Amino acid sequence: MSKKMSRMISLLVLPQQQQIYPCRLPTIHTRAANSVSESQRKWKIGFKAPRRLVLGLGASFWSQFMSMPGRARGKYHIALARQKGVIEEVLKNVDWPQQFPFKEEDFQRFDESPDSLFYDAPRFVTHIDDPAIAALTKYYSKVFPPSNTPGICILDMCSSWVSHFPKGYKQACIVGLGMNEEELKRNPVLTEYVVQDLNLNPKLPFEDNSFDVISNAVSVDYLSKPIEVFKEMCRILKPGGLAIMSFSNRCFWTKAISIWTSTGDADHVMIVGSYFHYSGGFEPPQAVDISPNPGRSDPMYVVFSTKASTA
Repeated sequence: MSKKMSRMISLLVLPQQQQIYPCRLPTIHTRAANSVSESQRKWKIGFKAPRRLVLGLGASFWSQFMSMPGRARGKYHIALARQKGVIEEVLKNVDWPQQFPFKEEDFQRFDESPDSLFYDAPRFVTHIDDPAIAALTKYYSKVFPPSNTPGICILDMCSSWVSHFPKGYKQACIVGLGMNEEELKRNPVLTEYVVQDLNLNPKLPFEDNSFDVISNAVSVDYLSKPIEVFKEMCRILKPGGLAIMSFSNRCFWTKAISIWTSTGDADHVMIVGSYFHYSGGFEPPQAVDISPNPGRSDPMYVVFSTKASTA
């Protein structure tokens, strides 16, 4: 290992946990994929990589998949999802395995100390850069119900002091659920809030069919019990209700799950899509790349789904 790489890894594990790092360390000789092939959509994972030990240097799902016996062995490069149009293809016509393909170890974190300690002190910072924030706000403005629509209730899950909702956006019911009370108190868009650690208790404290929209900005990568949480999301959404998971490639590295820190952007889309698929009750998930300036500012991706009307 080079001195430069050793220094990068040592910086990541220093106890400066308020720094937000790229969720995946840069690897050598990677380039953006031009397309997602049909075979790549047949997501039959058959590898047992020690992801938690690779410190973010693990190979992409896709490259692992393409190396399986019987698959095409042509040139393949890890998808960094910088080219527009790639992300939108990732979740189309996926041949999902019958069983959820991840193991318990995939949801371990480098820092397994209680999350309540990590989030005890408020952090009045933003986790993505200004162009990415603007892109997310613009996306919300397109898909949210109009401001002040009677009967609308929104849950901002894993919320903090800012939700990146459109300026002046209001509903009679906007609930924030997060880890730090001081941050939630500061959030001007919320009408009420709940302090809860979803990694300890994934049971959402709301009635069935309560919400029209659930948003989760740059926090899905911290969920260690995602299937339980997504089942709860489905339960509390109204039929036809919308769930929006947005994320970038930056995170509190030591608290993100290992399957996230050891994979790339296109893989993250597939991971979140799998949560919707295997939790049941959702329409097939879709993905969109809302990155404002690919290669020049933080990327921004959305995976979304609606609750099936028969769920």
